[in-house]
Amino acid sequence: MKAVIQRVLEANLNVDGELISEIKNGYVIFLGVKKGDTKQEADYFIKKIPPLRICEDENGKINKSIIDVGGEILLVSQFTLYANTSHGNRPDFLDAESPTLANELYEYVLEGLRAQGLTVKKGVFGADMKISQINDGPFTVILER
Repeated sequence: MKAVIQRVLEANLNVDGELISEIKNGYVIFLGVKKGDTKQEADYFIKKIPPLRICEDENGKINKSIIDVGGEILLVSQFTLYANTSHGNRPDFLDAESPTLANELYEYVLEGLRAQGLTVKKGVFGADMKISQINDGPFTVILER
């Protein structure tokens, strides 16, 4: 499992011109599920993300968590995080989990983060999503397990 976490001032997600989700001050998290991932990998992300101190404190130091700053999360499933570009010019996605199993783990992570008391909004699994965001920093962290 892999997560690309981008700290944002705001973000919104649209499908077919319709606003699906929007957040202010928090993280956009692109979550990729690899073949063979289980709830054990998902639990790592559920435990690691909330206390991760990647937000600024009152002195501009990276010292606060999303919980500390009352931030929101926009969680987006993204199988392309497992693109293999080592051969030719067209990536393959053979390492990405099947849509059914990937969606189950995506929803599991979403509910697990919500259970931690976080406001977590989502995209539409498998849809052609248009995401606009204003990155803060920019500050991007990649978690992998």
